[in-house]
Amino acid sequence: MADLHVELVAADRNVWSGEANLVVARTKSGDIGIMANHEPLLGVLQSGPITIRTSDGGTVVAAVHGGFISFADNKLSVLAEIAELADEIDVDRAERALQRSKSESDAGAERRAEVRLAAAAGAR
Repeated sequence: MADLHVELVAADRNVWSGEANLVVARTKSGDIGIMANHEPLLGVLQSGPITIRTSDGGTVVAAVHGGFISFADNKLSVLAEIAELADEIDVDRAERALQRSKSESDAGAERRAEVRLAAAAGAR
């Protein structure tokens, strides 16, 4: 199976880069799966987990909040406002943030906490 090169970058750091055979991300148009030789693409990311199936058979899951996704010439760039790898997420803290956002009726904070928890669960 052919591979694509992936760069997952947040505003403040390079989060992950490597070779993959499938990346699934959420865009404003819906969920999209990208494999090698996909048509060129430029999309706006929706907050959600991103799943990267690595070339060595592993899986990388990250919580991504806002940004863009671009694919051309078997190179995928995910440029996020905020991105956290699932193993970096403090689940207890995310659960507290979710409860706090619900009590404060903060839909944006609630969505960010839900995405973080979904990414952490997806990596298990």
